[in-house]
Amino acid sequence: MSDRVIVFDTTLRDGEQSAGVCFSRRDKLEIAERLEALRVDVIEAGFPAASEAECAAVAAVAERVRESAVCALARCVPGDVDAAGRALARAARPRIHVFVNASEVQLAQQLRKTRSEVLEMAEAAVRRARRFTSDIEFSPMDATRAAPDFVAEIVRVALAAGARTLNLPDTVGYARPEQVRELFTGVARRVPELEEAVLSFHGQDDLGLATANALAAISAGARQVELTVNGIGERAGNTSLEEVVVALRVHGEAMGVHTGVDPSGICALSRLVEERSGMAVPPNKAVVGRNAFRHASGIHQDGVLKWRETYEVFDPATVGHERGSEIVLGKLSGRAGFVARARALGLGFPETGVEVAFRRFQALADGKREVDDDDLRALFAVNGRSAAS
Repeated sequence: MSDRVIVFDTTLRDGEQSAGVCFSRRDKLEIAERLEALRVDVIEAGFPAASEAECAAVAAVAERVRESAVCALARCVPGDVDAAGRALARAARPRIHVFVNASEVQLAQQLRKTRSEVLEMAEAAVRRARRFTSDIEFSPMDATRAAPDFVAEIVRVALAAGARTLNLPDTVGYARPEQVRELFTGVARRVPELEEAVLSFHGQDDLGLATANALAAISAGARQVELTVNGIGERAGNTSLEEVVVALRVHGEAMGVHTGVDPSGICALSRLVEERSGMAVPPNKAVVGRNAFRHASGIHQDGVLKWRETYEVFDPATVGHERGSEIVLGKLSGRAGFVARARALGLGFPETGVEVAFRRFQALADGKREVDDDDLRALFAVNGRSAAS
């Protein structure tokens, strides 16, 4: 038996908060359709109170998507909640996600409200949101830097008001995995009535710990994770959908969890988001980067050629990677990779044999970042002429 982890995608909301990103309505619709095809559970489509255009874009997604739940974000402000409700009026499965600051630094320096005032805001916003839908999510923003007793108190208030998903966000990417684990176990201990609800985690990647923190949250009882395609988002980005989904596919049995996501469309979706956001995916990006399944070291090439699993923890086909495992020839390549690539191109070794050809290859590779197929063909043409002379 394993528990299902709900996958909540916020590419269209928090992902769009990346500096320089602006999704059109068409972009949002196309990305939302791909997310639904992947069987993502919840799609957070945007922040309707931001503008009339944003409200209309969220409404368009809500009307188009039928299988996944469509979520709209709102501050604990009546106008925000009403805007979210209007945007989701035609949704098949509407969710409103309300949030308010919870850490002392944000209460004092940004919101400038007391704890008592914030508790009242949270209760009122959740109750107001329930006029539009029974599916309410609540987030105490900056929970990982907030006082644990206050996080428990505000979660209890939101739960009593009708929220059934309680999201504990690492808003500034501050926490370490052990801190995240303690936050979740601590809230569950202080608020036993949370058994009636779903605990969720939202992480930012400011310290590069977002995926590790998401897995720590799941191991501590979170059954929803909030993610973005390619990890795009505010500042250094959000927890990557592709990383968490594949990590749970690899380690889910050991963790006792699974997702309902079909990972086969992940690479295609990654490319779509890369194109529409204008944010290039780094070559070394886990799962979807260009180099994720490319092998340049001779030792690794030898192992992969003998048995793929020696240096790959999952099959590239799982995520729809078109080229699959790839041997990249360069100065660190060994004989096994060189010979395999040459034979794949149909190049026959001259009478001088593999060793002479390999030494010539090494001399060429020493001055190039990568020896491509044309380079290899030219090298063998020279070898052939040399052998004939």
